[in-house]
Amino acid sequence: MILVTGANGHLGRAIIHSLLKKGIRADTIIGLVREETKAQDLKAKGIELRVGDYDWYTTLVKAFAGVEKLILVSGRDLSARVEQHDNVVTAAREVGVKHILYTSLFDGNKFERSPFDFVSSSVKATDATIKNSGVAYTLFKNNLYAELLPVMLGQDVLIGGIYLPAGEGKAAYVTRPDIAEAIANVATQEGHLNKEYNISNTENVSLAEVAALLSKVEGTEIKYTSSSTKDFIITMEKKGLPPQVVKIFAAISEAIESGEFQSATTDLEILLGRKPTTMNQFLKQTFKQQL
Repeated sequence: MILVTGANGHLGRAIIHSLLKKGIRADTIIGLVREETKAQDLKAKGIELRVGDYDWYTTLVKAFAGVEKLILVSGRDLSARVEQHDNVVTAAREVGVKHILYTSLFDGNKFERSPFDFVSSSVKATDATIKNSGVAYTLFKNNLYAELLPVMLGQDVLIGGIYLPAGEGKAAYVTRPDIAEAIANVATQEGHLNKEYNISNTENVSLAEVAALLSKVEGTEIKYTSSSTKDFIITMEKKGLPPQVVKIFAAISEAIESGEFQSATTDLEILLGRKPTTMNQFLKQTFKQQL
């Protein structure tokens, strides 16, 4: 049995769909959810739903019964993520899970002080917990989600352009469907135990290049303005964005500017058996409904 946590989320759902596309029987896949009512579409496909909460250890022990492979989709609660993931790993070990596959974070470039540490530190802690658990593992070092870009660019990007403090920095953005497909491939193949994979694109793209590509898709010029982090925070908070969201956007932008998400190599193409989705393809797919 393969259990996917966060089955209600974007990546969890994508992983389940990728497993089904590979021909894995629905009755061998379990989706971990906090509320079954929000995953009835998965249930309709024959996926077993089990209720569990990262904060409640006993629910995880019950939910993981009979599971051989556990795909741990990283939680979103930054303040509690270390403890939550510890619960998942400990429960998995207790019930005899044989393989943990974890959606970790790209760390190919080592920075002593990263503006993104308040996000990435909990992921690094989980990496260590999994490695020390005694359970076989596979870590997927995911680069920035391409799907994060439209959120950061904002709803008015086609009118007001791109305004982020990322300078000329580049990142090897990856799409969730590509990540999900790679994880599904690994989960259904041999030879991936106790390995770490760099899940980055084969191309590194700056926001200036994103603006140029989006301009071609739109048929009009979309400008990119790189502000200072201070000005960005002031401007976004005046627009009413929540301070925590502004902080995350600013930190990601600073990390991009410093080259933290630029990657010269990748394992993604090998795991997929094809080229990853390009930024140009992603922008066309994403914005075609808006244009």
